[in-house]
Order: sequence, then C-alpha cells, then structure tokens
Amino acid sequence: MGNDEILMMAEVLSREKGLDEDSVFQAIEAALETATRKKHREDIGVRVAIDRKTGDHEAFRQWDIVENDDMIEIPARQMTLEASRITYPDTNLEVGGVVEEPLEAVANFGRIEAQAAKQVINQKVREAERSRVYEEFESRKGRMVQGVVKRVGNREAIVDIEGVEAALPRSAWIDREALRSGDRIKAILTDVRSESRGPQLLLDRKIPELVIQLFELEVPEVGQGVIDVLGAARDPGSRAKIAVRSNDAKIDPVGACVGIRGSRVQSVSNAINLERIDIITWSENPAEFVIKALQPADVDSIYIDEESQSMDVVVDESQLSLAIGRGGQNVRLASELTGWNLNIMTDEAAAEKTEAEAEENRDKLMELLGIDAEVAEVLVDEGFTTLEEVAYVPAQELLQVEEFDETLVEELRRRAKETLLVREIAEQERLSPEDDLLSMDGMDDDTARLLSANGVRSMEELAEQSTDELVELTGIEEERASQLIMIARAPWFAEAE
Repeated sequence: MGNDEILMMAEVLSREKGLDEDSVFQAIEAALETATRKKHREDIGVRVAIDRKTGDHEAFRQWDIVENDDMIEIPARQMTLEASRITYPDTNLEVGGVVEEPLEAVANFGRIEAQAAKQVINQKVREAERSRVYEEFESRKGRMVQGVVKRVGNREAIVDIEGVEAALPRSAWIDREALRSGDRIKAILTDVRSESRGPQLLLDRKIPELVIQLFELEVPEVGQGVIDVLGAARDPGSRAKIAVRSNDAKIDPVGACVGIRGSRVQSVSNAINLERIDIITWSENPAEFVIKALQPADVDSIYIDEESQSMDVVVDESQLSLAIGRGGQNVRLASELTGWNLNIMTDEAAAEKTEAEAEENRDKLMELLGIDAEVAEVLVDEGFTTLEEVAYVPAQELLQVEEFDETLVEELRRRAKETLLVREIAEQERLSPEDDLLSMDGMDDDTARLLSANGVRSMEELAEQSTDELVELTGIEEERASQLIMIARAPWFAEAE
C-alpha cells in the first residue's frame, strides 16, 4: 500500500463516513499492524505509525515488560525486566512498560494480508462511526428530532433520523395514531444506548416536552425567549394544556402562540395527530392560575389548603361537567399543569363539606376546652378552629366577638394554653430516651436524644436496628452506628452463653 493510496483512502473514508481523518488514520494503522503480523507469520506485537501529511509509515516490533519468567505467557510479545535492561541498557524501563525496535515496513501484501487489512479498516471505521453517532445524539437527548418512518412493525416503528435508525415503541405512539412508511414525524429523543450492534436511539411522541418544543419551533417569540412556555400537560392524541408567560408587556403570549387565524397552534396540532391545545396565561397567583387552567368552565370560588397542596373548586351545577371534562380530562390536565390537587364540587356540595368541617372543629374544641356547643360554635363561626388560635391570637380579637366578655376570653385562653402545654409535655415524654439507653456504654445525651426523636428509645430497640437503617434514620456515621448497635446487642450474646 503506497503513500498516495494511504492518503487517498484516509480522505475518501473521512468524507464518506463523516469521520475525522485522525480516526481513519488510526484504522489504517491498525490494519497495517494486522497485515504485518500475518506477513511475518508469527503472533508478534506490532506498531505502525503513519505520517498524516506524507503518508510515510514505519513499523516497530513491541514487547511488553513483565517482572519475571513465570509471568511470560506469549514469548513473542513479552520480555522480562532483566532481559529488557540487558538488551536496551540505555532505556529507562519498568514493569508494565513497552520496548520496541524498528521492523521493516512491508510495502506489498499478499492477497490474505490485504484481505485482513481491509477487514480491520472496515471494523475500525464502523467503531469510529458508532462512537461519533453516540456522542452526537447523546448531547441531543431530551430534545426534539425529526425523521422519516422507514418501516412499521408490531412492536415499534423504525425512524430514520439523519441517516441513523431510531426506535419508536408502540407504547410511545400518540393514541389512535396510524404511522406509515414515508411519514415525516417529530419526537423527543429520550434515550441513547451504547450497544455492541451500535447506538440505539429511543423516541417518544407522548411526553409533554414534545408540545413545548413544538411551540419553540413554530413560535419565534418562544424560541427567542420573549415568551416562556412554563409547563404542559397532555392526554396524548386528544387534548393538551400549556401555560405561557410573556416577558414583554406589549406582547400577548396567548395570541402569539395561536398565530394569525390559528396558524401556529394548528401547525403544532398537526404534528401531534390533531391534538386539541388549550393555551393558558400563567399566573403567580395559584388560585388565578387554576381558574384559567379550568377554562372553558366558570369557577365560582376556590378554597386553598396549602398544607395538602390541594384546592376545592366550587362551580355552578351547570358548569360541573364542563369543569370535570369527559372522563375527568379537563380537571386532570389542569391539575397536572398547575401542580395542585383539584376537587371540583357544586355550591351545595361545598356547603355540606364546610358544615361537616365546622361540626368536626366544634366537637374538637368542645372536647379539648371543656366548653359547651354554643361557645364552640361561636368560636368556629368567627374563624377560631385550633387551640393555637385561641391561645395565642391577640386577646383583643377574641374580645371583638359580640357574645364574649373579658372573663370568658381569659378562661378560654387559659384552658387552650394548658391543653397545649400538656400536649407538649406528653410529646417530650414520648420522645425521651429510656434510662437503659442513656446509661449505655459509649452513649452520650445528644446521640440518645437523636435516636429517641427517631423512634429508637431503648437499648432493645437499638439492638433491633441494622447499620444501614440507623444511618438512614439518624444520619450518624456508619462506623459509629455499627459500634452502638453491637453494644446494644451485648445482652443478647450474654444470654446465649
């Protein structure tokens, strides 16, 4: 193989396969190394170096350096450290290193050697091409790609993405979608797997990110960052909701996403099997955001429970089915979009729930404060539903209640504070470590309180823990946890003896 042939091969393969020339040169070097070994008819170590500019190449025979004769497995490829230092006294050599000497570069190969070289080049080029494809698509994971359906099977469709095959599983198709060979589709690249047969690309057309990125493509203001798409929820193939916000007060985010005569939103809908898309203006006020997300239904009122991240949404009887949607679709998508659990109810149902909660609060105050139903009902009606509110709100607020005088207010506050104090003492006792844990060898007060606060109050309970459980439960170091557990288990071993 002449110099000109080597340079031409590197240029042609680099251009045809889209590889950098250095990768191709490395493949040719590996092929020449294989061919050289076959030419010498011996399993020797060979290195070939090609000048990237001129195509000149040199060959070297190599030996791996091992410690002694017992470690030599392939005499033609290995040499002991002692022998290498005798043979090459001017070289700084160590075990694990390599020594080499020039080997006559073979200019012409026979048919067998040439065939071997061709196979190695093809293999190395395929490996380099797979590596390029993997690196290219790995960086695009989570982004939208476009391709043409090559074939459709029972379990998946194969899509050509820029000359690379990608799999779109049936489970990732949009509902009621009928794909055919030749269809041009867009999807999210969800995974890139490096396998022996080459990179495996996985696509998905169901996930909400597809709608968001389609709007980035179709709406210039979104792509430029003037409008943000802050979230999306989908019932794939049927309906989707997206939340948008404008960073420019002069631009209407909904109008920009809809486009002239609905052209932009229609383009997105066409790309996802004519899925209907509701575009909603995002609001930092959760209640306002939920009201918009439930459109086209009209909302009468909303009750927010931040602790449970839920809202009771009250609508007129005539709006109930519209707010819920077919099969619960509207409320489900609104809930996914806003991040709140939404309970749709009529005015009548809301009144019944409010009454039930008021009755529950009234009974609780009667029991905890030792008061009659009339006083408890007044407290609840005025918005005082917990012991903390009765005990610690300014006394003046309770005195503003028409039915209460100063004596009653002072008595209510005293009883509420006493009940809370009893609760606190009981909780402290429940969380206090038992004496055997406090007096255990190697135990200190801080660790004992930490264990007790996490439900480990005695030596027996500590002994029943595993090291991993105790570390996860308390956050103490593994060695310390293991030591304490073994001390706690000492009585078990004593009994066994």
